[in-house]
Amino acid sequence: MNRSIALIGFGEAGSTFAGAGDWAGQARAFDVLPERREVMAELGITACDGVEQALSGASLVLSLVTADAAPKVAQAVAPVLGEGALFCDMNSVAPGTKRAAAKAIATGKGRYVDVAVLAPVNPARMKVPLLVSGPDAAEAHTALEAVGFANVRTVGADVGRASAIKLVRSVMVKGLEALTAEMMMAAHAEGVAEEVLASLDASEKTIPWTSRADYNLDRMLVHGRRRAAEMDEAAEMLRSLGIPPLMTENTVAWQQALGELGIAPPPEGLEAKLAAIVKAVGAAGVLKGEN
Repeated sequence: MNRSIALIGFGEAGSTFAGAGDWAGQARAFDVLPERREVMAELGITACDGVEQALSGASLVLSLVTADAAPKVAQAVAPVLGEGALFCDMNSVAPGTKRAAAKAIATGKGRYVDVAVLAPVNPARMKVPLLVSGPDAAEAHTALEAVGFANVRTVGADVGRASAIKLVRSVMVKGLEALTAEMMMAAHAEGVAEEVLASLDASEKTIPWTSRADYNLDRMLVHGRRRAAEMDEAAEMLRSLGIPPLMTENTVAWQQALGELGIAPPPEGLEAKLAAIVKAVGAAGVLKGEN
């Protein structure tokens, strides 16, 4: 099979994969943000004016867009996918959202594949863990490895299974980040951060909590809005299972709030970072419950 690649969405994930996989000359891409065409050109990726042009001749299509845009992309590409083309939905959305997207793709000539990306694409790059599920998961597994992905695992023939594994895991991972923000702002306000972190270190030695808190806050400041969209999908999944998403809904709120601050993580250390965050969320009215 011709391994020509199409990327729908060329943000952090798309550009990282294209560069690390050395896809110059064999990939086309489309992104709704015109400024990303410059990055495409730098990496040798053909910039396209729309999805139809990007998908022309592609046997492997990677959808790497925001969670809210994922269903619209599936509907838009379904009529123009080539015969037997593998549409790999790598977006962080609920299993039900992926099953609906699969139905949309089934109206055309392409084949839908549920792909879950289990870790940040940087610094893992092509070694980032991928879970693959769906009727064509085995062939997609082979195709993804053929273009350079080095950590792919097939988890079943049902669309939604890969994304379910990721989002259930995300309830814990992103929830811990949100709890970190709430805990550290309270500790900072009371002047007990050092003692609280030392107490946590005493009970868990794997990673120093000072480093973990610093890292978690970084992730929320830089990627909070994208993570909020993912956790909104996780909340929808929990509702569909009859589970009230009480913690998850508040995780959405904190991820969104910190992501919308628009501040870069201060390099001076954890205390400087907390001071900047507390000042910013106070000015935004978050601490007063105004948002």
